[in-house]
Amino acid sequence: MTTARLHRIVMCLIALILALPLLAQEQHDRKVTPVKPATNKVLTPPKGTDEKIIQQYLTGDTAQARAQERKDSLARIYPHYPKLTELSLGLNFGDLLMMAFGQKYTSIDLSATLNMWNRFQPVLVVGLGRAKDTPQDMNFTYTGKLSPYFKLGANYNFLFKNEPRYQLYAGVRLGYTTFKYDITDVNINNPYWGETGINYEMRGVNSNALWGEFLAGLKVGLFSNFALGWEVKFHGMFKEKKNGNGKPWYIPGYGTRNGNWAFGISLYYTIPLNHDRWPVKDDKKGNVKKGN
Repeated sequence: MTTARLHRIVMCLIALILALPLLAQEQHDRKVTPVKPATNKVLTPPKGTDEKIIQQYLTGDTAQARAQERKDSLARIYPHYPKLTELSLGLNFGDLLMMAFGQKYTSIDLSATLNMWNRFQPVLVVGLGRAKDTPQDMNFTYTGKLSPYFKLGANYNFLFKNEPRYQLYAGVRLGYTTFKYDITDVNINNPYWGETGINYEMRGVNSNALWGEFLAGLKVGLFSNFALGWEVKFHGMFKEKKNGNGKPWYIPGYGTRNGNWAFGISLYYTIPLNHDRWPVKDDKKGNVKKGN
């Protein structure tokens, strides 16, 4: 072996020794470089999930599955009743009961209430009212002849998430009546002129009135399709016909003109509408689901 060849071998060994640390560093860098591992993990839906949602999970459409799950959850919290839920016919007999306690006027009316989505309830009321009273220490008799009255308004049911058998509502009404009244047995004494025992009367006085009402009510189911309801009303006069001899004491459908509060109690008969599409309860889970 020549000296030149030996020299080349030694130089190669030295170069190899010097390159070993660089190779080791490069190999180390490759080991610490993060690599995202491949996965074939299948997303599994929660236990008890609907079959349609399970299919969406299996196909990988998790966003749609979660949206459907949220929609079903809201449906359980806010059951959706059909637009025309029910029609209730009511008989208000509160004034008839009050006559037993000495009230001198009475009214009785029929109402028709259309329940929409178990929330909004247009109401129509038609009734008759009359009065007769001879106030103590007064020298006249007031007689309000039997006359009709009408009311139109709407309620809002705060218990719309519950069954329609139980309702807590607030409402407004616009009322109108046209009526006649008599004032008789008026006895006038005038000591100054020495006149006593002058009789005076007014018969068939025509009048009409327009008023508004705010009310709050409660309705509770009794049995079958019957229910009982209570209402507290606050009303005020908008317009009334004035007569030269004074104002009427009693207004049909409104009550006495010196009172702003009224009370009503009604018996209802309810006719269900679209009953096959009402939300019903699942007895096993206690959740609300849509009817057939």
